[in-house]
Amino acid sequence: MNRPRLLVIAAIAALSTAACAYNETLGRNQFLIVDDGALTQQSEAAWAEALRTQPVSRDAAANARVRRVGARIVEGAGLTGRSWDYAVFVSESPNAFVLPSGKIGVTTGLLGLVRNDDQLAAVLGHEIGHVVARHAAERYSSTAATSVVLSGVQSAAGDYAQAAGAIGGLGAQLGVLLPFSRRHELEADRLGVDYLQRAGYRPSESIALWRLMAQQRQGSTPEFASTHPSDASRIAALEQYIASQGWS
Repeated sequence: MNRPRLLVIAAIAALSTAACAYNETLGRNQFLIVDDGALTQQSEAAWAEALRTQPVSRDAAANARVRRVGARIVEGAGLTGRSWDYAVFVSESPNAFVLPSGKIGVTTGLLGLVRNDDQLAAVLGHEIGHVVARHAAERYSSTAATSVVLSGVQSAAGDYAQAAGAIGGLGAQLGVLLPFSRRHELEADRLGVDYLQRAGYRPSESIALWRLMAQQRQGSTPEFASTHPSDASRIAALEQYIASQGWS
């Protein structure tokens, strides 16, 4: 085995050992090489950019609704120890996001799509689930480590570097990064249901929400090549989990 490849393997082993942390909420180890301070700083910058570049709704009722539901989910997730900011963005696309720094954004398109506060709570619970699970840090860490590995493989490949990069990049994306993201989504679904149930909302409405979302989709990507689970997989997992908890 040549020296460049040995160095790559040594670097992978060192990173894996030093950056492994156990997440009690998820019940598994996580690979993390980014600290919370850096992530918070990036989140603050992203929030400021969104407020600067995206139209923000001044609809008092819509903003009050997001704050009311969001505050209950934050309490259900046990995150009242930090300050939270909320904004409603004017966009036809149904979407929502929660940043690790304590920022919650919801689009007017999502507010128009959900049929009740329980479904809005399901979306916000899911997004806050990503924060509690530290998925952003884990995703960043996995992507960064994969880039390091591929760079090392290409260095060791000599004349075949370009081909190795193309094949290796696709293999890493389909074999490591995308499936890992699907795992994140299902974990966030489960945590979101926990939070909305603690907040007094109906867990079954999370299933109704994803059925509604499935009806809105005009096309679909095969699950093996998607960063999200299929709607059918997501709904089945939610149904199984809610039934296991005896919730309705």
